[in-house]
Amino acid sequence: MTEQAILSEKRGAVGVLTINRPKTLNALNVPTLLEMEAALTAFEADNEVRAIVITGAGERAFIAGGDIADLDSRRGLAHYQEFAEVIHRVFRRFEDCDKPTIGAINGWALGGGTELLLTLDIRLVAEDAKLGLPEITLGLFPGAGGSQRIIRQIPLCRAKELMFTGDQITAAEAVTLGLCNRTVPKAELMGQAMALADRIAQKSPLTLKLLKRSLRQGVEMPLGAALSYEQAIIGLVLDSNDAHEGCRAFLEKRPPQFKGN
Repeated sequence: MTEQAILSEKRGAVGVLTINRPKTLNALNVPTLLEMEAALTAFEADNEVRAIVITGAGERAFIAGGDIADLDSRRGLAHYQEFAEVIHRVFRRFEDCDKPTIGAINGWALGGGTELLLTLDIRLVAEDAKLGLPEITLGLFPGAGGSQRIIRQIPLCRAKELMFTGDQITAAEAVTLGLCNRTVPKAELMGQAMALADRIAQKSPLTLKLLKRSLRQGVEMPLGAALSYEQAIIGLVLDSNDAHEGCRAFLEKRPPQFKGN
């Protein structure tokens, strides 16, 4: 029986997506990416799922990178049309997901692992994890969006150093750089990720969706345009039942019951 490359399950209002190739340190190939995309699509379509946690199977790796033998088997045009086309589309899907995404980085996040991490909203990282973009050591560079996303998230000189050397960094260094939110003892990682996801899942899913869109679009705009966009989006929020439920709940000193409309 073929082992599923991706495991997905619902835990209350949280969807959990696990990359399940521990024998290859959860390396990414086209079939795995397509399974990831299908799992994400299902969570996006499920109104009961309000937040998504992404992690890796096994004790050693979140995602240790791409499948090197597969990469070595390709030339430029085939790579562009096959693997690169898929991984760019799938990672963009994670980045554009309207539901909050939380990475539980349980081990090595190298190459494609760091590149996926860069698309996620919040990143909790096990204390013993290592991150990095080692593609240069193979005569490559981060080509799944990593070279462009990282320079928008950390200082340019540090991003260049990571990509030019291929050096790995510790979890603590990743937090200091701003690549991750905080380190967590490995035994507590999923518990803390789930607790955070549960807290977020209690918020208005409609407001979270519109907030994420405001942030995603606004960061690419000049400040003036971004502020105008924010003004329009908050107007949409105030047309929602959730916004008025939240205000009434505050005035009535009770927990709000958000419905997503």
